[in-house]
Amino acid sequence: MKLNDLLGKDFPEIAAQLEGRGDIDITGITADSRKVEPGSLFVALSGSKADGASFIADAISKGAAAVVSGHVSASGAAVPVLEASTPRRALALSAARFYGRQPETMVAVTGTAGKTSVASFTRQIWAHAGYEAAMIGTTGVIAPGRTEYGSLTTPDPVSLHKLLAELAYEGVTHAAMEASSHGLDQSRLDGVKLAAAGFTNLGRDHMDYHPTVEDYMAAKMRLFDTLMPKGSPAVIFADGEWSAKAIEAAAKAGQDVRTVGRKGDFLTLKRVEHFRHKQIAEVHVGDEIFEVHLPLAGDFQISNALVAAGLAISTGVSAKVAMAALDRLTGASGRLELVGHTPDGALAYVDYAHKPDALENVLTSVRPFTTGRVIVVFGCGGDRDKGKRPIMGEIATRLADVVIVTDDNPRSEVPAVIRSEIMAAAWGATEIGDRAEAITAAVAMLKSGDTLIVAGKGHEEGQTVGTVTLPFSDHAELRKSLETDAGGR
Repeated sequence: MKLNDLLGKDFPEIAAQLEGRGDIDITGITADSRKVEPGSLFVALSGSKADGASFIADAISKGAAAVVSGHVSASGAAVPVLEASTPRRALALSAARFYGRQPETMVAVTGTAGKTSVASFTRQIWAHAGYEAAMIGTTGVIAPGRTEYGSLTTPDPVSLHKLLAELAYEGVTHAAMEASSHGLDQSRLDGVKLAAAGFTNLGRDHMDYHPTVEDYMAAKMRLFDTLMPKGSPAVIFADGEWSAKAIEAAAKAGQDVRTVGRKGDFLTLKRVEHFRHKQIAEVHVGDEIFEVHLPLAGDFQISNALVAAGLAISTGVSAKVAMAALDRLTGASGRLELVGHTPDGALAYVDYAHKPDALENVLTSVRPFTTGRVIVVFGCGGDRDKGKRPIMGEIATRLADVVIVTDDNPRSEVPAVIRSEIMAAAWGATEIGDRAEAITAAVAMLKSGDTLIVAGKGHEEGQTVGTVTLPFSDHAELRKSLETDAGGR
C-alpha cells in the first residue's frame, strides 16, 4: 500500500510533509523497532519507559521505508521522517487502512468491571441469533474455530486490526470487544468501525495511570465522544454511581442513549429472584415482558447480561431472541465461576475481582444465597495502584465472615509489604502468603451452607513474581483442594 493512502487522507499535516514522496510502497506497520523489516512504516511512540524516537535510526537501518514520530529527530534521513501531533492515532488509523477489513458489525464495551462478561454475553447472544460472532478481550479471542488466550484487555492497534481482518476473512460478521481506559486513552481502538458501544460502571482502578478518577472517566467516555459515529446506540447501565455522567457524556456527543437496569428505559429490570446457581428476572422491553432464567449467580451478572442484550438488540437481534439467549448464557472464565463444592454442599467460586468495587460486588452478590459463612481469599498485585490495598482489606472484612489475605501477582514488590498494606485495614483477617496454601486452608474451613470466593486472578494461568511468571491457576488449585478435602471427610 502507498504511504499517501495510509496517512495522507486522515492527516493533512503529514500529507503536507510528503512532498511528492507519498507513492512509497509500505509492506508492514510497527511501533516496535525490533520488528521492522524492509518496507515497514515505523511509528515512534513515546512511552513510560522509552521514547520511540530514539530508535528511529535503528529502524531505518533495518529497512524502514518511512517513519512517523511525535517530534522529528532524524533530519537528513534517507527516508521520509514525518512529524505527527498524534502519532498513536496515526498508528491506529494507518493499521486500519493497511489491513482493510473488519467484521461488518463491531461493538465495544467500557467500564471498570464487567467488560469481559458483556463482550462474552454479546457474542453468545449473536451466535444464538445465527450470526458468526467473536469476542476480543482480557481472556483472549473466542470465535468459530478459534480460541486463543490473551493477556491485554485491548490489544495494540496493529495486532488488533490484523486480528479483525483475519476474523473477517474467516467469515465472522459480528464482533464484541473490550475497551480499556488505557486502550482508549492510547488510541488503540481508533479505526474500528463501531455500530454500538456500551458502558457498565466506574470504580477505583488504574490510579497508577490516570491522575484522577475524573481523568479515568474521561478516557472511558472517549468511546462515545470520539470513536462512535454520531447517532449510534450507546447502551448504558443506569443504576451505577457514574451512570448519570456516562448518560450525559453520550447524549452530549450526539449518541442514541439506551439505558438498561432497574432505572433503564430501554431494558427495564423489574424483579430478580436469587438462587445458588441461577437468577430469575422480569425484564420489560417496550411493551413486552420477559421472564429470564439466567444460569449465573450474582446480581452484577444480571447487569452485564442486560448491557449485552442491549447491544445485541441495538445491532439487529430481536428482543425475543435476545431474551431467550440469556437463558443459555455461559459465564466468562473466572467471573464468579463455580469450580466445585464440598461433599456437604459448600460452594467454591473463582472470580477475577482485583479492584475495590468488583470485590464488593462479588461478596455482596453471594450473600443472598449463602446460609452459612462467606469466606474470601484475595491479595493485590504489585506495581499497581497501592491506594486500593487498604480499601480492599476493609471491604473484605466488612462483607465476608472469614478473610484470608494472600499473594496475587507481586511483580517487583516485596509480597509481605503488599500483604501488610492490605492487613492494615483488614481487622481479624488471616495472612497466608503462599496462594496455594491459602486456598487449601480456606477449603478446609468450609462447612455446609458456606460460600468460598477465591478472588483476584480469575482466568489467569500464571503468577508473576519478580520478572518471572510461574504456572499457577486458581481453578486448578481450588479443584485439587476440593478433591483432597473430599477424600479426607
